[in-house]
This record gives sequence, C-alpha cells and structure tokens, in this order.
Amino acid sequence: MPIKFPFSRRRSGPSDAWTKCPSCEQQVFNRQLERSQRVCPTCGHHFRMSVGERIDLLLDRDSFEERDAGLESVDPLGFHDDRAYVDRLEAARVKTGLVEAAVWGYGRIDGHRVAIGLFDFRFMGGSMGSVVGEKVARCLEGALVERVPAIVVSASGGARMQEGTLSLLQLAKTTAPLERLDIAGVPFISVLTDPTTGGVLASFASLGDVIVAEPRALIGFAGARVASGTVGEELPEGFQTAEFLRDHGFVDLVVSRGELRATLARLLRVLPVSRAGMTADEADRTRGPIGVISGLAERLGGAVSEGIGIDDREATNGDRPVPPARVRTDR
Repeated sequence: MPIKFPFSRRRSGPSDAWTKCPSCEQQVFNRQLERSQRVCPTCGHHFRMSVGERIDLLLDRDSFEERDAGLESVDPLGFHDDRAYVDRLEAARVKTGLVEAAVWGYGRIDGHRVAIGLFDFRFMGGSMGSVVGEKVARCLEGALVERVPAIVVSASGGARMQEGTLSLLQLAKTTAPLERLDIAGVPFISVLTDPTTGGVLASFASLGDVIVAEPRALIGFAGARVASGTVGEELPEGFQTAEFLRDHGFVDLVVSRGELRATLARLLRVLPVSRAGMTADEADRTRGPIGVISGLAERLGGAVSEGIGIDDREATNGDRPVPPARVRTDR
C-alpha cells in the first residue's frame, strides 16, 4: 500500500486573505492563488511551494512513498551565532512541519515510477547540511537499485553554514552517485526552482541528463554583486534567471508550473532506463577513472556522516536498534 505523505496537502493560509505579488505588486486572493498552482494570474510570477504542494503538483495522487523520514540533523560543531543551531532546527520544524529541508521517496508521474527528492525553501532556506546531502544521495542510489529514473526538485540557498566544512562535503557526496547512474543508463532529471544557488547548484543540480527550470527562477552560484565583483566587470541584467541560462545553454527547458508535470511525463517516456540487466555492483566494476574518484568521494562522505552521527530513529542493525548518534550511512 502506498504511504500517504503525512504533511498537509494544502499550505496553511495566512491570517489575511490576500498576498502581494513581489513582481507586479498586485494583491492576489489566496484562494485564487491556490487554484492557479501558486502562479500570479496577472504577471505569471511563480511563488515558492512547499514539499506537500510539490507532491500534489507533480505526482499521481497518493503514490508517494517517503523513505528515511527519521533522519534528523544533529549539531556536530556546537554552532552558535545569535541563536544555537539546535534552536534554529527546532524553529524550522515547528514552522514547516518537516523534519529537514528535503524529503525523498518513490512515486509515480503519469504511471511512471520514479525516485524523487524535493527541497522546501521554508526550512532554513533549503540549505544542504549532512542530512539533506544524505537524503539526496539515497534518492539517487535508490534510483539505481530500483532501476527507475531519478528526479530532484531543488530550492536552496546552498550549503548550510552551521555545519561548516561538513556541509561542503555533501557536494561530493551527492555528485558521486550520478556517475553510477550514468554508467547504468538510469536517467536523472534536475528541476531548478526559485532559488537554486550555492553548493546545491554547484553539485548535483547542474548535472542532470535534462535540466528543467521554472520561469524567472533565480539560479546562480553566488549573489549578483559577489559574482560581478569576482570577475571585475558589470554582468548582464538578469544573468541569473532561468531564461538567460536557457539561452546560454546551461538550462535545457524553461517550463511553466502548469506544464511541468506533463513535461516530466514526456521526458520519462523518451528517457527510458537502459542496460536493464546491470546491477549496482556491476556498475561499480565498469567505472572509469572519474568513477573511481567519485566512489572515493562517496565513501568519504559516508564515513563523515557516520562520524558526526546522523540521527535515524527508524534504523536497525539486525534485531538491535542502532544508537541514534551512530547510524551507519556508508553503503
């Protein structure tokens, strides 16, 4: 039986009945915004969506089966700025109803089974720490094991600063499985939404077999002023928009939200999984030099995750529960 997604199917409405569009500054009736899939009816601005809304938008009804729901971040560095990291995590969980900034699982799009990961920008800006990186990696590896296409819908400000270098290691960890997917002939579709920036863009999000973006999405590694200052010149207006990147070859398709599900379904029909008999072990044995490096990065990422203690309340080791601070994540 498919597991129904536990979070609300509809975003809880604000106290007032209207939302001001940040693009055209028109007041939009919230119920109208829900009916239009959170797209401004006046200018077409795409408002950000929660994980639950994304699942409703993209997947066949009640087909989503979440995996690794018990993975929770810990505070390996004892990080504290004006607030403790653990307090920020708890506030984000209360605000969103999510355990972390990303979820993953299996679902269907127009009958096609996929492994899908989704980011929620409301949770600490969709930042990628050790748990988010682990979930993305498991999503991609799950696609390889089940031999189904992988899709990740990104919405992130980048690596999570509260985890320091440990968050930067997730760039290698999430990129490594893509080499194995490529060898095994399993397609990966990357969907970029507003915003997709920093370490998320600099890793798996920019490595899809097909890269799809929503209209006017902000996509870039660094902020516009930082990028301009780095190269020492003025950059074109709108150089970090989905349309600009499509015109310059970085993005394959810019697709409005109303057409996104149908577009993904068409891509799944034309990007079938190949090499049907190849197992994950066989894919390992066929790696080239780049694949060897990717495998090393993957093992390193798993070892680091083990050392810092990702909390997985559902994990078991034979008949004995694994202590939450010592869950193994190397595969």
